[in-house]
Amino acid sequence: MLDTDLFTPRPTLTSPNLLARALHAFGKDAPSQEDVWHRLTQSFTVDLDAVAALLPPREPEPAWLEARG
Repeated sequence: MLDTDLFTPRPTLTSPNLLARALHAFGKDAPSQEDVWHRLTQSFTVDLDAVAALLPPREPEPAWLEARG
């Protein structure tokens, strides 16, 4: 069954300035980057590539080599 929220119209953010302001506002209280994405996409229709370009890149977890004994 489709989520009925998909059919609810949302405001569209297309301006990079407005998108950056929205990301800043959502990022203040969000515990993680995933939560920022969720809050933004629940509130607005956005270009996901534009959002990804504005968010800082995630650093990969370092792969530590086992110590030789």
